[in-house]
Amino acid sequence: MRIDILTVVPELLDSPLSHSIVGRAIKKGLVEIHVHNIRKYGLGPRATVDDYCYGGDAGMVMMIEPVEKMIDELKAEREYDDVIYMSPDGERLTQRISNELSLKENLILLCGHYKGIDHRIREHLVTREISVGDYVVSGGEIPAALLADSIVRLIPGALSDETSALSDSFQDGLLSPPVYTRPADYKGWKVPEVLLSGNPKLIREWQDEQALERTRLLRPELLGDTGGKHDQAIVK
Repeated sequence: MRIDILTVVPELLDSPLSHSIVGRAIKKGLVEIHVHNIRKYGLGPRATVDDYCYGGDAGMVMMIEPVEKMIDELKAEREYDDVIYMSPDGERLTQRISNELSLKENLILLCGHYKGIDHRIREHLVTREISVGDYVVSGGEIPAALLADSIVRLIPGALSDETSALSDSFQDGLLSPPVYTRPADYKGWKVPEVLLSGNPKLIREWQDEQALERTRLLRPELLGDTGGKHDQAIVK
């Protein structure tokens, strides 16, 4: 898999993409992540990539030409499944979307900055828009790193134990159950006895019950019309 990230501030992506699971996946050759500075195609002696907003609104807007030339350069080398713009008004990122994107071969992630990008880029060059939440940050770099991380950890071999991703929150529409490690008793704070029982069936039933209960308490909107289905699955 290959992910190309287009940005005007590439330095913001150095650390998130160089360490932990993503960094190890890159070293293993499971994924290629390339960060491209859009200023490569900036205009004039100062490599300008933004200009004033038509209509008189405050803030600078990223121009079409540098972005288009960067995308054209990449598309001349290979085909891409999607050109994704990290946008606060895109579809909200979910585990389902990450699962879907992890099956793709080549992705371009476009990071906005300043006031945003010229809307014609979104109309003619972008194929998909993804939001990481209903809030605004200074640029699309951190959301792009977040999206890349959520995708890469699903690639076979990225995690030392591939079954770990299967028990993550949202994989089955529920939050994950609580997890514990040694010691079993710390200052009287005890690990639930069932987890020490060594009985896989009882442990799984407890985990299912906890996942459903935590989802009901913390994120009831995730259950929607499926609450009854989850209840029936646990009863079985």
